[in-house]
Formats: sequence, structure tokens, C-alpha cells
Amino acid sequence: MLLINAGTSAQDDDACTVEDWMAYDQAVREAGVWVSGESLADLVTATTVRVSKDGKRSVTDGPYAETREVLGGFYVIDVPDLDVALDWAARCPGARGGGSIVVRPVADFGM
Repeated sequence: MLLINAGTSAQDDDACTVEDWMAYDQAVREAGVWVSGESLADLVTATTVRVSKDGKRSVTDGPYAETREVLGGFYVIDVPDLDVALDWAARCPGARGGGSIVVRPVADFGM
């Protein structure tokens, strides 16, 4: 899985465009490695749920994360190994402009 962490303050000279995303999405699909993926709605639509040790639920608007990056979306790709996944991550427009791509395997519980 490629988790797309967008920078919260992209520099103009390094920011990606909608056309960059469309080209990347097309490349992933044409390569036959795309399994699924979605872009997430704007950060202001987020709601955070926390549960205390006593089981009490707390719900707040927003993520309230102390971070310079926000999760903007994801791609699930089917590739033979980590090196290929890293190549696709490096091509992703979200890796530019202060963003990053976290590459993680999807857990297989044998079910």
C-alpha cells in the first residue's frame, strides 16, 4: 500500500498538478499493478474518535495531529517486491512538495 502524505505547505516550484495525478493514475492502471485507491476528502471534514481505558468514547472535529503532513489518499498496488513498490512510490506526485509516500505491505492473515 502506498499511503500518500501530502505536505501541508507545498512550495510552488515543487507542487504537483491535477494533470500530474491523472498521468500517475493512468500509469499505475496501464502497468496492471493497480488494485484500488482513493483520494480522501479535505482535512476539514475529518473527525477523530478516541476511546479511553474505561471505554468512554470521545469524538472531536478534525485530526488534531501534530504533524506537517496529512494523509491525502492511498493506492493499493500488486507488485512482486519492495523495490518495485519503492519505484512506484518515487514516481507518485505526492512524494513532491514536502509530501511523502509510506510503503507498507497489506497484512495477510491467511483467511
